[in-house]
Amino acid sequence: MNLLPLIEWLDRTPGSIAIRESILLYPFIETTHVLTLCLFLGMIALLDLRLLGFGFQSVPVSQVAGRLLPIGLVGFGIMAVSGALLFYSGPLRAHGNIFFRVKMTLMLLAGLNAIAFHYGIYKRITSWDTSPVPPARARLAGFFSLLLWCAIVICGRMQAYNWFEKPPGA
Repeated sequence: MNLLPLIEWLDRTPGSIAIRESILLYPFIETTHVLTLCLFLGMIALLDLRLLGFGFQSVPVSQVAGRLLPIGLVGFGIMAVSGALLFYSGPLRAHGNIFFRVKMTLMLLAGLNAIAFHYGIYKRITSWDTSPVPPARARLAGFFSLLLWCAIVICGRMQAYNWFEKPPGA
């Protein structure tokens, strides 16, 4: 499926151009994206570290998740909207950027990891909730979550430095 015609059209829309050329709007959206990324990652990292057995060992996992996930989900929601607006401001550039494509793939994997955790091992949390070190499957989910989100942040940052892009006229 060739998405390029759609991406090119999106790149030429008045909204895309307005965000891209705005002196204040683009930096506001980007700052919002980074700040809510910090909020989301802070909450998720704390939960993941608890799953790995590296913190809050005396606090049940369900309590850590119950307190951190709602805040993290608000951060994720705002981060997703601001990220979509950043994409909308330059879809053609993002489409051709290998780091953007890898980031989107990693985000899909992070989502699948979260779904597998919540609909898998987390359903049996009553049997391991107060354990200082959760079972291997929970630790694995926490490990992969941390790994994937670190890679997502790195790819997001690297989007600004696409070494594989051909210079104009080359």
